[in-house]
Amino acid sequence: MKTQIIRFTVAAFAAVALVAGSAVQAQQPKDIVDTAVSAGSFKTLAAALQAAGLVETLKGAGPFTVFAPTDAAFAKLPAGTVEDLLKPENKAKLISILTYHVVPGSVMAAQVVTMDGKEAKTVNGQSVKISVNEGTVMVDAAKVVTTDIKASNGVIHVLDSVILPK
Repeated sequence: MKTQIIRFTVAAFAAVALVAGSAVQAQQPKDIVDTAVSAGSFKTLAAALQAAGLVETLKGAGPFTVFAPTDAAFAKLPAGTVEDLLKPENKAKLISILTYHVVPGSVMAAQVVTMDGKEAKTVNGQSVKISVNEGTVMVDAAKVVTTDIKASNGVIHVLDSVILPK
């Protein structure tokens, strides 16, 4: 009987140590770029960041709030648009579009929902319009579909469409 208790105690201790180790690891989030890449639905955004030379910037200290369009959001653009934007000669335009999706600071959903009718200045210098209708948050004409994906250097809010600067 004593042997079984000792085995159970060692097994229980090992399980607790494993769970505790996972919890510590889970508390150390990845940066915005690595978080988006690991999600699997931001391949187009990752390619665009690479083409624009913005990967290192968004891996920086931040904090940043990124309104991230999914691959499906990029697919809504007219045929050939993404391929055209990824060309080296269109790098400035691509940077302008991507930085229009980034707001300095870490703005969580609880704060965003209080910004109905207000604007938020983006890294590209222009402002996006925030609207809230029956709990649905819109950034310009894009719907926020997922909020508060925390990263070590900011937060990601997922959009259903690509937003374009004026």
